[in-house]
Parts: sequence; C-alpha cells; structure tokens
Amino acid sequence: MTASVISRVPQASLPTATWSDWSCLVRVVVTDAKALEPAVNDVRALMNRVERAASRFLTESEINWANINAGRPVAISRTMVHLMETALTEARRSDGALDPTVGRDLVRLGYDRDIHFVMDSSDEVAARPSLAMRAGRISATATTVDRRRTDWGDVRLDPFSGLLTVPPGVSLDLGASAKAQAADWAAADLRDRYGCSVLVEIGGDLAVAGTKRDWQVRVGERVDAPGQQVTLGAGGLATSTTTIRRWTRAGREVSHIVHPATGNPVSGRWRTATVAAESAVHANTCSTSALVLGDEALAWLAGQGVAARLIDREGSVVTIGGWPC
Repeated sequence: MTASVISRVPQASLPTATWSDWSCLVRVVVTDAKALEPAVNDVRALMNRVERAASRFLTESEINWANINAGRPVAISRTMVHLMETALTEARRSDGALDPTVGRDLVRLGYDRDIHFVMDSSDEVAARPSLAMRAGRISATATTVDRRRTDWGDVRLDPFSGLLTVPPGVSLDLGASAKAQAADWAAADLRDRYGCSVLVEIGGDLAVAGTKRDWQVRVGERVDAPGQQVTLGAGGLATSTTTIRRWTRAGREVSHIVHPATGNPVSGRWRTATVAAESAVHANTCSTSALVLGDEALAWLAGQGVAARLIDREGSVVTIGGWPC
C-alpha cells in the first residue's frame, strides 16, 4: 500500500492509539475509552483483509492473482469487489487522473516492494513499453479511429458474479484509493458498533464519524514540517505530496505519484495538495488528481465542491473552497 502525508491530531485528551502498518502511521481516536481496545482490534482486522485483497507487495494477494492472469476473468472476494468498484468510480470521477492501471509503471520506476525496501539505484528508469492500444470512438466521417492506451476503462468487473478481468498489457495498483477506503470503512463501522465518535487515520487519509464536529487536525507536508491546524466536522481529509516517498534512479529523484498519461512521476505545478471532502476516498481522489492535473487543478477542484490547500513547487500556498475547514 502507498501512503502520503501524515496529518497529526493534537488531541491527547481523547483515548488514542497509534501504530505502524502499511509503512505508515495508523491512528484511532474515540470519544469512549471503553471502545478503544476493541476498535483497534477491528481496524487491524480490516486492514489485514484489505491487504490480502489489494496489496501488490503480498505475493498471494487477490490483486496479484488478477494481474498475473491479465486477459482472463478471476474470482475475487466481496472485499476486493468493493475496492475495485471504488477504484473505477474514482477513475471515472477524475476522468482518468486517478488510474488504477499504473501498476507496471510503478514497478518500472522501482516501486516494486514495500517503500522501506525501495533503494536508490544508478540505473536509468526504463522507457515505458508500448502498451496495448484500443480503438476509441469512430469519427463523424468514419474515416479515422481515435486510439488510446489501455487504461481503467478497459478493466472488466462483474460485481454480481465477483469476476475481475485485468486488460492485457497493464497491471492494477489500488494504492491511490484502498487506503482511504479502509479509513472510511473503519470510521463508519466503529461509530455504528460502539456508538461513539471516531477518527481513523491511515497514512494521511483521515475519516471521522459520529456526532463530534470539532476534530482538530494539523496538516503538514511532512511529520517534522510546519503545519496548519484545521477543524474537521465530518467526512474525510487527505494529503498527497511529492515531498516524501522518494528515491533516485541514475541521480534523478522519483516519487510514487504517477501521471497516467506518461507513466512518469508527476512534475506539474503543485508539490502537495490537501483536500477536505465528504469522505476520505473523495478527498484522496481530489488531492492526488490535483498533482496530476497541475495548472488545471484549481478549476477542477472548484467543480468538485471541496475545500483544498495546495502548495506549489516554490512553497507558495493557495487555498480554495472555503479552506480552512
């Protein structure tokens, strides 16, 4: 699983548990002390279930089985069905800025193992291989056919039978959505199960649920970097950044956020984006898409109706949508 920036929650007076998993910080905060221990156990169990479904770094995961069998339908669990439905929905929402079929690009860039074990290398990044092309719409004159690379639109998911077909030439990576979805699932489930307000943070993807409307969250690019404290009343918050999870290839810095159109790390106007939305999934879609969209991000975020804080390559901050929350 990938992780972005950690948003610290300075609320020591509330029952809180933190630990490391998926190479990132996990935090659970509840308003009822009796709920903390079982809540932590529930979140650990949920994360294990999601990992078995969607981790590229777990050899026997469902996503790896689907990638190995690209071009053929494979049976997947209900957990994986829901994760894939979300990934494809968010790809559609972002018009492909968030594309779950960039798994091979991540491997090509060197992100082929847990981030703790990704090492710098003197080797150049290999060129993106020619991917399978698919006929798009036929023009009005019927004399030409638009062509595009195989992408998320070619993934076939039958949610009723639980069959997933990865198109040949690509492989799936759900790092951009599965972590946020786990946070959303956990927050809602713990609220319903224990009847208290809950905050769940998994590596910079944060979700809250319950009646509490004044969660205090500090947002920063890195754990040790200056931040801004905001109030989150509902929904989710996510930060995506190119300032962490970096390594080098032949002296060139590489990051984990890939531009689907090029297969290379994003290099546009923004280095960091933080978004507050109605869910952690939507917030993560918007924060990651903003880095991909570059100069087009502000107009697109305005259309999404979210509050956002963006930092450009020179460190200047731009806010939209009523930020801070």
